[in-house]
Amino acid sequence: MEPARERLRRLNITMFLPVLAIAGTMAVAKDARTWWAAIVLSAGVIASMVAFTRWAAGEVLRVAVPCLAVTALVWPFGVAVGSSTAFFGIMSVGSHVVPQLPRHRVVAAIGLVVFVALAGASRLLLSGEDVGDVLFRWVLVPAGTTVVLTGLMFPNKRFYDLVAELEEARERAAELAVIRERVRFAGDLHDIQGHTLHVVKLKAALARKLVDSDTERAKQELGEIHALVADTITQTKELAYAQRRLNLSAELENARNLFEAADIRVRVNREADVDPGAGELLGQVLRETTTNILRHAQATRVRITLGETSISIVNDGAAGGPLPRLRGLAALEQRVTAGGGALEVGQDDGQFRTAAVFPLPGRQEAR
Repeated sequence: MEPARERLRRLNITMFLPVLAIAGTMAVAKDARTWWAAIVLSAGVIASMVAFTRWAAGEVLRVAVPCLAVTALVWPFGVAVGSSTAFFGIMSVGSHVVPQLPRHRVVAAIGLVVFVALAGASRLLLSGEDVGDVLFRWVLVPAGTTVVLTGLMFPNKRFYDLVAELEEARERAAELAVIRERVRFAGDLHDIQGHTLHVVKLKAALARKLVDSDTERAKQELGEIHALVADTITQTKELAYAQRRLNLSAELENARNLFEAADIRVRVNREADVDPGAGELLGQVLRETTTNILRHAQATRVRITLGETSISIVNDGAAGGPLPRLRGLAALEQRVTAGGGALEVGQDDGQFRTAAVFPLPGRQEAR
């Protein structure tokens, strides 16, 4: 998508640059009495167009000095030759430059208006025209127009600053979204690969023990290892192509098989039918908790309790002392929170409890 600032730049140039050129050309054609006067007055118009173009690109300060110098000379020249519209250049360039200054903008704006007024007032010294007419045509109109246009350019600058800030905020939000997606992908990949590698380790150790005493069972374990690795490859491909979704029933069966393979008795209690919208989130909690139990606990019993949008896993064999800090639990808490739920972990009398509860999908959307 084209940045907003670039769209505004193109819009300004398309809409206002032709108006600026036409107005300047008409002023020169109206007031120029000789060809050299036309050249000088045209220089002021060209300088104002250059300044406008650079202003639209956000680079007006780069051409501020030469453009201000040219138009500051053209206005007194116009006063001398009787061109009352010659202030057009200094008004245009000054009103675009002054609000862009890093500091002393108010002082610069006052100086601009005073210069326009004094240069116009010098007409009193060069002609015998009526004083009131001179003050109106050569002082009040040029200075007043400069005040109005310059005053309007200050809020215009604030508007452009807000557009720039919004663009930067949008860019930061996009970068954060990419980072969050990478973290999510890394977490999912960790779940798949870490979970599988731990199970493969357990089954390989079991097969090694059985290879001499029970060859058929060892072959069965090796076959399961092969199937597990093949399934992991498939899940990794699905993850890479954003096709992977956890299935709670499959995760329950997988957890049961893993615990039984590790000689851990497991019991599953269903207090209510699981809401389909919460199944994948509950499956994530179960998978990460299963891995943590196999890695960090000396468990002999595990109890899994399922509610409509909740899950609780309690295991024995927890180490004594303060609650351990597990990186897997920290990552799990982030995922649960991102899903709108709450994670609770606790340890008491050798038992470790991991519980998560999620709002009903309909209620979450309503909030």
